Amino acid sequence: MTSLKLSVLCVSVAGMMLGCHSAKQPHVEPTSVVTPPPFELTILHINDHHSHLDEETVKLKFDVGQGPEEFMVDRGGVARVATMIKQLDRPQKNILKMHAGDAITGDFYYTLTDGVADAAAMNQICFDTFVLGNHEFDAKDAGLKYFLDALKQQGKCKQATQVLSANVTFGPSSPLYQTKDVQKTAIFEKQGQKIGVVGLTIAGKTKNASQPNADTMFADEVKIAQQEIDNLKSQGVNKIILQAHLGYDFDKKIAQQLTDVDVIVGGDSHTFLGPKQLETVGLKPEDEYPKQLKNKNGDPVCIVQAWQYNYVLGELNVKFDPQGRVIQCSGTPHILIGDDFKRIKDPTHVINQAELGKIKQQIAQQKLPFDIVEPDLDMQIALQPYTLKKQSFTSHVIGYAPEDLCTQSKPTHQPTGMCSTSSGDVQQLMAEAMYLQGKKQFKADFSIQNGGGVRIEIPKGPVTVDMVYRLLPFKNKLVQLDMTGAEIKATLEDVVDALAANNKGSYPYSAGMRWRVDKTLPKNQRIQNIEVKNGQGKFQPISLQKTYRVATIDFLARGSESYTRFKDVTGTRRHDYETDYADIFLNYVDNLPTVNGQKQIRRLPVSDYSTQKYIE
Repeated sequence: MTSLKLSVLCVSVAGMMLGCHSAKQPHVEPTSVVTPPPFELTILHINDHHSHLDEETVKLKFDVGQGPEEFMVDRGGVARVATMIKQLDRPQKNILKMHAGDAITGDFYYTLTDGVADAAAMNQICFDTFVLGNHEFDAKDAGLKYFLDALKQQGKCKQATQVLSANVTFGPSSPLYQTKDVQKTAIFEKQGQKIGVVGLTIAGKTKNASQPNADTMFADEVKIAQQEIDNLKSQGVNKIILQAHLGYDFDKKIAQQLTDVDVIVGGDSHTFLGPKQLETVGLKPEDEYPKQLKNKNGDPVCIVQAWQYNYVLGELNVKFDPQGRVIQCSGTPHILIGDDFKRIKDPTHVINQAELGKIKQQIAQQKLPFDIVEPDLDMQIALQPYTLKKQSFTSHVIGYAPEDLCTQSKPTHQPTGMCSTSSGDVQQLMAEAMYLQGKKQFKADFSIQNGGGVRIEIPKGPVTVDMVYRLLPFKNKLVQLDMTGAEIKATLEDVVDALAANNKGSYPYSAGMRWRVDKTLPKNQRIQNIEVKNGQGKFQPISLQKTYRVATIDFLARGSESYTRFKDVTGTRRHDYETDYADIFLNYVDNLPTVNGQKQIRRLPVSDYSTQKYIE
């Protein structure tokens, strides 16, 4: 090679190393990085339906042209849940359908079928997952297996519902020992993306307040949850849902203790989540839907719960980034109602179409999450055998009233109408029934309930199971509150003070405790001469320092109807029971004396009425 060629070659190599070109080259754009779109998942969920398959009624406040007024309307029912799911379950969407536990116990559907009716309803909806709640163990492990065997029939579902609980271990005495019917986790694939679901059952409450077999064990919820989340991550699953029957407070706590959890679909506490503007119609959500917190990594966690008894179908929409982190969560707690609104002041009259239109307009303008839907016909057909069985049972005569028994939301200064005293006879009977039930279950000292919780009188004549359910239409449960005498007096004063706002339905009725009311006196001095029945059945003055066991209902224990101090009674001072309001009264009647083959339902002695004197 000549010296000239060598020098040209060296210059050319040097130019290439410096990024220079001896001749013009075509321009090439740098390759751009394409970010994949977020993965979107929709979770449709319910929890704590407790065998409440039928629709019920709810009191709501709307303005149809004459100012705000109260209406009764049908709500919920599993057939409406089925309708709503059919409307939302679209093939183009990534859908998971979840039930967060406590499917059974609480209604005659369970009493009469041991959960078969609930399984039939769930197999019409075809849930992807179901987590064991504490009340699934109320009839021991054998009762749970009976329900799960019915659920495995799966009906029209293409896939059987996957039953989950990562922290339950069935002992050798259990018919579910070494079962595959209950798994720790489940993995679903949608559009090539894997979603992991971890099931959790509340440990202490299930072991101590339900009836699992003695050798069926419940491990620490947080420890097991993290262990299963880590296991799913090791399998390449980066979207993790905790399906947790733990209660809303525990959900919020555990969300912040775990790494890599993205969504918590909860149950157990029957928590109503929704927009604050629902208060305008008389409903009181406890928090927003969905609730957003941060997990231990500092990433978002979406927390939801869908109230209770098939009142709400939750719709949670979640967007994930390519790494599986939540970038957005939103949704709607669909409150399911009918269109047969009836005025409280005239319950025989259904509103007209113009008035219904104004209610719908108010719902739309205020963006209230009500959905007016018809019950699903397929669900009604599937449940018809069980419904007929329940109807036959509820027509059963349980006793006889030898006299008219009146209702009175609050006492008056003198007897009125059917009432031979100034107080409601039926309210006092219900307070007595609750007192005796509380004494049996937790040695209650007395009961407290609100007069508005009792809806109809008992006329002289036969009394049926159906009458009891119309008498007590609200699905309240028994609650034990441990309170001092001072707290009890303050609560009674609060409620009597609220009567000034014409909230007469809040007025307290009690058995085992009595008092006098003088509304002409200053606030906090209107409740006088409070006396509590002692062990010998005699009344003696209440001790303000002593702690008493109060039998009440969950509706009041949440702080409703001016019983705000009840809400502050928490922790070991509060115990919730699944004893139904109507069942309490049925149990009371069942223990009454029999005359001529019939239980005699009579008014109580006037000396046992809680309000001994009422001045206003």
